[in-house]
Amino acid sequence: MKKIYFPFVAFLVIVIASISYFFYWFKKETSAVSDSGVNISFTAPRGKSASEIGTLLYNEGLIKNKLAFKIYVQFLDRSKNINAGEFELSPSMSVSEIVRIMGKGTKELWATIPEGLRKEEVVEKVIIALEMDKEKAEVFRTQFLTLAKDSEGYLFPDTYLFPREVPAEFVFNKLASTFDDKFDSAVTPLLKGKFSKKDVVIMASILERETKTADEKPVVAGILWKRIENDWPLQVDATVQYAIASQQSNSQQPNNWWPILTLDDLDIDSPYNTYRYKNLPVAPISNPGLRSLQAAANPIDSDYWFYIHSSDGVIHYAKSSAEHASNVRKYLGK
Repeated sequence: MKKIYFPFVAFLVIVIASISYFFYWFKKETSAVSDSGVNISFTAPRGKSASEIGTLLYNEGLIKNKLAFKIYVQFLDRSKNINAGEFELSPSMSVSEIVRIMGKGTKELWATIPEGLRKEEVVEKVIIALEMDKEKAEVFRTQFLTLAKDSEGYLFPDTYLFPREVPAEFVFNKLASTFDDKFDSAVTPLLKGKFSKKDVVIMASILERETKTADEKPVVAGILWKRIENDWPLQVDATVQYAIASQQSNSQQPNNWWPILTLDDLDIDSPYNTYRYKNLPVAPISNPGLRSLQAAANPIDSDYWFYIHSSDGVIHYAKSSAEHASNVRKYLGK
């Protein structure tokens, strides 16, 4: 019995000692890095895991140990409480204090602007992302749309980090300046005197609404530029949708900024009606992303003159009106 009892006691002592050491280590490694009261602006990117956030905090000198941070967050099931955004943190804060602050409302909020939205849709995305109440939203909306009145197409779609109390002018300037930076660095080198900046933006805004994938964009761009060069009307539904919704917005805010068209809609007398008027519309119809801008500036030549998308989103090209009519019957049942 004594032989059995002794190993058990020894094992128990080792277990207790190990647990005691772990808690000593854990308490030490999750305590504050220093007593410095200096605040550090820390940004937690969206989609990062607790382990990745821990690495970023460690690199900023805000925590002592990445593993201890991960254990704390996962053991107490706090990973869902860590928000993305910007926070004011300090090396004088313990891990528990940092996690508590990151679980509260952030100093700044993320706003994602998808490609292909018109300015009225852009401002709504910002209003929702910044969690504005009705009164604040009305003021922000009016100010933003006044500033963006002549900037359709030049508000770059991306994910931005904005202060909660950001003014409309700041948001507008950020979207517009980001567009200028992206265009100058990644699109201007492709122009080579072939197209003007304005025409490229207008074409890109059409591509953003008319295409489904990145691979389609330069091919469709080639088709549309070829129609213009050969004095054909573009006959693009998206431009008519823009015209119809713009006309409706004069009296009310449409529930759908991209309505399904009827045959009567194709007769609307608007400079955006590319069934009635040749060449590009007078201005962009949406705010395009970088791939559409690059495709508009650097189209692919092909033998195609027509294209349609079937109900599953697959594009089908045609070299003649007869082939196009066959595709319409085959894939759209018309």
